[in-house]
Amino acid sequence: MAEIVRLSSEDLAAVAAELAGVLSDVVEGGNSVGFLAPLDPGAAEEWWKGLEPAVAGGRVLVWAARRDGRIEGTVQLRLNDMPNGSHRAEVAKLMVRRRARGAGLGRALLAAAERAAGEAGVTLLVLDTETGSPAERLYRADGWTRVGVIPDYAADPAGVLRSTTYFYKLLA
Repeated sequence: MAEIVRLSSEDLAAVAAELAGVLSDVVEGGNSVGFLAPLDPGAAEEWWKGLEPAVAGGRVLVWAARRDGRIEGTVQLRLNDMPNGSHRAEVAKLMVRRRARGAGLGRALLAAAERAAGEAGVTLLVLDTETGSPAERLYRADGWTRVGVIPDYAADPAGVLRSTTYFYKLLA
C-alpha cells in the first residue's frame, strides 16, 4: 500500500533527487509534463529545488506517493494568489513512475490535492493534460469536466506538438 505525504520545503530539498527520478522516468516514457528528452538528472533536480520558495510560502503544495520506501509519484496544487482568484487553484504535475502505474497512485495523489484544496477554501480546480493521454481518462473518471482542446499547445518530450485538454472541477 502507498503512503501519500505532503512535503514541506525542507522535505522537498531532502528528496529532490528522488523526485527528479520520477520526473525523468515520466519524461523518458513520453509524457508531456513540460520537459524535453533527454532530461538531464541534474536539471530535473534543480527544477524541484527551485520550487522550495513557493512551497515554503504556501503557494505551491506538493505530495509524494511512497511505496516500499521509494517515491513513486507526485502531484502539486498551485494556489492562486490574486485577490479575485483565491477561490481557485491548479492541479499540476501529476506524475507516477511507469513501474508503479495501475496501482491507484495517480487517483490517490489527485484525491489528496482535492482534499487539501477544499480544506483551504478552494471551490474551483483547473488542470490541463495531453489530449488522449491516460491522465485524461483518469480525470474524466474522477468527475472532472472537460472544457476544451487547444491544438498544438505543447511539445511532448520528443518535441512533437500535441493538443492539450483543459478540465475543471467544482468542489462541494
